[in-house]
Amino acid sequence: MIKKPLLVSLAAAALLTGNAQAASMFDRMTEMEAEMKALQTELTEVKAAKAVEAEEVEAEEEVAEDEEAEAEEADDEEGEDEDEEELDAEEIEEQLTELNKRTSGNHLKFGVDFRTAYDNIQYKMADGSKQSNDALLSNRLWLNMNWAATENLSFTGQLAYNQAFGARSTGYNSTDYEAFDWIANENAYDDGVRVRAAYFFYRNDTFLGTEIPWTFSIGRRPSLTGHLINLREDDTASSPMGHTINVEFDGLSSKFTLWEEYGTYVKICAGRGLTNAAPKFSATPYATVDDNPDIDLGGLIFVPYDDGQYSIGTQYYYAAHLIDVDPRLYSPTPETANASGFEDVGNLHSFTANLTVSGIGNEWSDFLDDTTFFVSGAMSISEPNKESLQGMFGEFNPDGTFRPQYDEKTGYSVWAGLQFPSLISDEGRWGVEYNHGTKFWRAITYAEDTNIGSKIAARGDAYEAYFTEPLIDDIFSFQLRYTYIDYNFAGSNGFFGTMTGASNEVSTSPSPNMVDTAQDIRAYLRYRF
Repeated sequence: MIKKPLLVSLAAAALLTGNAQAASMFDRMTEMEAEMKALQTELTEVKAAKAVEAEEVEAEEEVAEDEEAEAEEADDEEGEDEDEEELDAEEIEEQLTELNKRTSGNHLKFGVDFRTAYDNIQYKMADGSKQSNDALLSNRLWLNMNWAATENLSFTGQLAYNQAFGARSTGYNSTDYEAFDWIANENAYDDGVRVRAAYFFYRNDTFLGTEIPWTFSIGRRPSLTGHLINLREDDTASSPMGHTINVEFDGLSSKFTLWEEYGTYVKICAGRGLTNAAPKFSATPYATVDDNPDIDLGGLIFVPYDDGQYSIGTQYYYAAHLIDVDPRLYSPTPETANASGFEDVGNLHSFTANLTVSGIGNEWSDFLDDTTFFVSGAMSISEPNKESLQGMFGEFNPDGTFRPQYDEKTGYSVWAGLQFPSLISDEGRWGVEYNHGTKFWRAITYAEDTNIGSKIAARGDAYEAYFTEPLIDDIFSFQLRYTYIDYNFAGSNGFFGTMTGASNEVSTSPSPNMVDTAQDIRAYLRYRF
């Protein structure tokens, strides 16, 4: 009897259940194509061996006609073997069929990520009033596109829509700045499909003659769901540290692996978050104008150590010409009637460092081996534009006027989380997280997937607990999540100046427009393949 090699069987099973651990789509497609070749070879061997055995059986029957009883017994045994061999062949052919579906000759490989979610949202305002939405229902669809023409060069794209059931009654342009490009695909608008990511990716094992593996990428980069925030999202982490940046962004990045043995690498990133250009149908199409600034960002990610269990990550970025609402928009004088929508209020330095432990201890227990713990600290330093009308992070007076603020201010944030195996199911995961931000803390995390606003940006305390349960392998899953934010200061989800980012203390500013506490209970079903 011919037995199917265990290694081939396990590898095929892993591929057919959607292994997403490969470094890129090129790696995954290469693995599947290699697996197909191995299965085809094995199938040929099984069929050939089966034919040989059939011939041997026939020869034995001709020679041993005088031993009919023994021959019949041998035939029975061979029949059992043949059944097993046919079963093996059928299994291999089924696996080949599935692999053929996934390597169907299309040059662009597609994947689907679809989620239907229910959110119960509750707000308590600073004046004691309450606002809520007991049942916000939404659909989110990601269409993933990948292809590598060569081992070195590939393309990745992602189209997305995020829609409240039936489209929202207020329309997606009715609320100020909600359609801003940083969050175009992270908020429940309508059923319009938008580009969430589209970039070229180049990689090589040597850099300028040195044995340094490196990569280069440019386009609409995957700057969402970065390290640490990806755990509660049940996603693979993108490059940025989620503690300080989580927005859709256009730019470039280049990574250099300095020490593969210890996972040491440095990554340089740069991009533009807003382009200053006149309209197409103007006297000077796309010329720079005085209305709005270019918003540029440059950053550096340095990971000194990552062995798969212990990881240390650091990140710095500098964001230039950040914006807030131009105060002159609210002035009735004729001289200011044509004021622009935004004002350049200044710049921002941002630092973060974190430690992640993926498996606590050294085989102390199966539970701790499958538990992840992380802690992260971050700091932001404002650099106000002294020529702006509002500066950065000022405060509003009780009569509605504001006090500009032109001094540099430093904000701090801490964030800790624990994710561990479910005690009520085999594959489920529980997670708990806490973060705290000070009065002048500022993160650029507007696109965080939390409908009550970014919890990481909170100038106050945020608590979160969640449970994720795979229902069908890694294809279909369920999550229940609770997020609670207790704001100490206003402006957490505003822009960078005083007009929307004012740092008024909530307890001393009983405003009906200022949120004191917010909570979101979310449940979703998600399909990925």
